[in-house]
Amino acid sequence: VQLQASGGGLVQAGGSLRLSCAASGIVFSSNTLGWYRQAPGNQRELVARIASGGKTNYADSVKGRFTISRDNARRTVYLQMNSLKPEDTARYYCNYANPVTGYNYWGQGTQVTVSS
Repeated sequence: VQLQASGGGLVQAGGSLRLSCAASGIVFSSNTLGWYRQAPGNQRELVARIASGGKTNYADSVKGRFTISRDNARRTVYLQMNSLKPEDTARYYCNYANPVTGYNYWGQGTQVTVSS
């Protein structure tokens, strides 16, 4: 399983970024994918998740600002982030959890930095 994240960067507060995660080694269309983030000194936390049928769930802190989506043909999951805040600064990781074993796979992450 490989998860290749991209799209991070430095943006001013109120700006937008779109993260992408290209997945291989899994039956992409049948599985749930997610985005997590980790800021220095903090635990990794769930940002958003999208199931195979398109059902989504979000952390309360990003509801109404972030949108997760998927393109099964491209085997890619996206995270559109709008109205970014300095507290969104973190390294963002793509995640796949094997539904049988429960093993978590992580991409290398992409850094998002929001300046005030």
